Amino acid sequence: MTHDGRHDALELETMLLSRYLLPGRRPPKRVRHLERSAYTLLRRLQSQGPMTIAELSEALDLDVSTLNRQTAAMLRCGDLERVPDPDGGVARKFRPTPAGEEHLRHDLGANVDGLRRVVGDWPEEDLDDLVRLLRRFNGDIERLHGRPWPRD
Repeated sequence: MTHDGRHDALELETMLLSRYLLPGRRPPKRVRHLERSAYTLLRRLQSQGPMTIAELSEALDLDVSTLNRQTAAMLRCGDLERVPDPDGGVARKFRPTPAGEEHLRHDLGANVDGLRRVVGDWPEEDLDDLVRLLRRFNGDIERLHGRPWPRD
């Protein structure tokens, strides 16, 4: 496999981005309520509505056993609840509880505040470009894996 400077630089910057966004690496200005996996799962449910374990497994590319552990923990702490399928299907679906929605709002606000601290002095055009390019980058990854993330 050949290496070239552009792709090597892209690998470095995406590795650093994932490192900087890991929980515990952020300034502890606001206490977070959710583990990263719970945050991601709740964001998906927020985007798509109630989902079954099988639907979550497909959407998030996670094993059912992993999701069973994650959802069990979220059920125990009150961030998630099981509900009948609103479309009349047999399988029960998961949706955030009011407490889970509040935890998600809180952590989303903390994440946005942290990003605002980083890009707060950027020109609007630069921020728009970054969002556009990240959306394109993530969209291409989603397309390759066949797992698009619902966007407004």
